[in-house]
Amino acid sequence: MGLRKFVDKIKPTFSEGGKLGFLHSTFEGFETFLYVPNTTTQKGAHIRDCNDIKRVMIVVVLALVPAMLFGMYNVGRLAGVEGILPAFWYGLLEALPNIIVSYVVGLGIEFTFAQKRKHEINEGFLVTGLLIPLVMPIGVPCWIVALSTAFAVIIGKEVFGGTGMNVFNPALLARAFAFFAYTPQMSGESVWYADGTTGATALEQLGTTGQMQWSALDAFFGFIPGSLGETSTAAILLGALLLLFTGVASWRIMLSVFVGGLAFGYLFDAVGMTEYPAYYHLLVGGFAFGAVFMATDPVTSAQTNAGKWIYGFMVGALAVLIRVVNPAYPEGMMLAILFMNALAPLIDYFVVERNIARRKKLIKNVK
Repeated sequence: MGLRKFVDKIKPTFSEGGKLGFLHSTFEGFETFLYVPNTTTQKGAHIRDCNDIKRVMIVVVLALVPAMLFGMYNVGRLAGVEGILPAFWYGLLEALPNIIVSYVVGLGIEFTFAQKRKHEINEGFLVTGLLIPLVMPIGVPCWIVALSTAFAVIIGKEVFGGTGMNVFNPALLARAFAFFAYTPQMSGESVWYADGTTGATALEQLGTTGQMQWSALDAFFGFIPGSLGETSTAAILLGALLLLFTGVASWRIMLSVFVGGLAFGYLFDAVGMTEYPAYYHLLVGGFAFGAVFMATDPVTSAQTNAGKWIYGFMVGALAVLIRVVNPAYPEGMMLAILFMNALAPLIDYFVVERNIARRKKLIKNVK
């Protein structure tokens, strides 16, 4: 109650005509982050619901917490730090600078655009700001994170009109920019380190030698090198349960991504193009993380139910296809999702047109 009274007290200062009225968008962003707004749409049909976009984004952030916390512990463990808490503390200190840089740069740009346009603050970066450092190698320099974040927010979102209008997933766009602009810092054996040494990830080992030094169980629980949030499939699935329970993410997309990846994994195994079990594709690299948190982005994925099945299956299939056919680029999940982001509207278009044609045919038969 005290905080609510304080916010109401200073609100006139930031309203139009107040001393700090030029900061109205910024103030509104903080107010609606703390409290659900009591406003509705001004025209058109709308539904009363306490779960606005900010609340939905917070659910996604909570779903990311298990993968993030385990990733921090795993960083310390790979660095040779003994004990759970010391290893976690080590990983936290390693990861925190990139998380801070991501939020400061991204929110700074979004606040600036909102103030300039006199629009509301976009809520989407609550999730994007955490996703970006989670899909980056732990040793990537902060300046690369800053540049990648700025590119993703400006080119990937703001030029399209902000949150809800972007074509590509901003976090993956940031990773793609960093990967192609600064490949040595993002890929290769020099990126991953443990106890002062460097080495390839499990996915890179599969792509070059057809086998990895870790067991499938190690890969499932996350005791392998990799980007901060992608190593533990178990922790990622915990986040998936929260997203599915709350209805925030589409189960159709999640399931179809895994089905597509597994199907193509078995296909390549059957024709002799791979020498490891097909399910390895689901356990290593960014496959599980992409399936749960990236492919299910409601803005950049397919919107129709049939389209979600097609979209998800193609994401999983393309990810495995890129991994197997192009050994120089073992991680195919990023490119697969970005490619299908571009095709998602086309998929929905054909699904809708097919439904219209079917209904016209039914009407004609009735007549």
